Amino acid sequence: MNVEFYLILLGLLLVATLYSSVGHGGASGYLAVLSLTSYGVMESSWLKQQVWCLNIVVASIAFYHYRKAGHHIPKLTLPFVAGSIPFAILGGYLVVNGDIYDILLSIALVWAAWRLVSVKNEIVDEPVEVVDVKSALPVGAAIGLASGVVGVGGGIFLSPILLLKKWATPKAAAATAAIFILVNSIASLIGAGLSGQLDLDIGVLAPFSFVVLIGGMVGANYGAEVAPQQLVRKLLVVVLTIAAAKRLLGLIWF
Repeated sequence: MNVEFYLILLGLLLVATLYSSVGHGGASGYLAVLSLTSYGVMESSWLKQQVWCLNIVVASIAFYHYRKAGHHIPKLTLPFVAGSIPFAILGGYLVVNGDIYDILLSIALVWAAWRLVSVKNEIVDEPVEVVDVKSALPVGAAIGLASGVVGVGGGIFLSPILLLKKWATPKAAAATAAIFILVNSIASLIGAGLSGQLDLDIGVLAPFSFVVLIGGMVGANYGAEVAPQQLVRKLLVVVLTIAAAKRLLGLIWF
């Protein structure tokens, strides 16, 4: 093990802690961290699959805590999950060209950074509107496909929609995002397996899963209200932005 490896573990730990506090698995953050290291040269399919596995670990913990606290609303979650599953499988099944993947990933990383910059402490007792199933199904489908192609769980896309549409309070949105990410990550892995792309590296996943497990437990337990989290959020914005720039500059120069 070298210095880079320990820095990766630290980065994954911080990402898991921050993202799990709002019900997310952390895929965009993991991809950003790995893109800045020697793992950044790996095939896109390999990167996505390792990250989906980390997503499963953290999103499971986040969902457990938010559900235990009584924030999960099955009627809110079901249409989004139902719409996403087949398209997440399709997204995971597709073989995406390296250049196209770099562009899509960079867009996702910039979006995630923007969300972290713009997010505010939402008012929990805002009026919540009933979810329109006809609207929720296509939203879930679109996010499911994007998640499978890019290698994320979809939380960075779903959460702001739930809040902007006033379909959920922040904590209910976190619970829905957690189970949505969990299901999407599993479905995307199934798609990768069906297309013969499945390539899980247990030697890498074991230590990575251990640190995100710790981060997920801490973040999901304490939620998004811990003061030091603001610093972690700012650091993560920098990492996401640099990773996106690195991907795009690599396309321009090479």
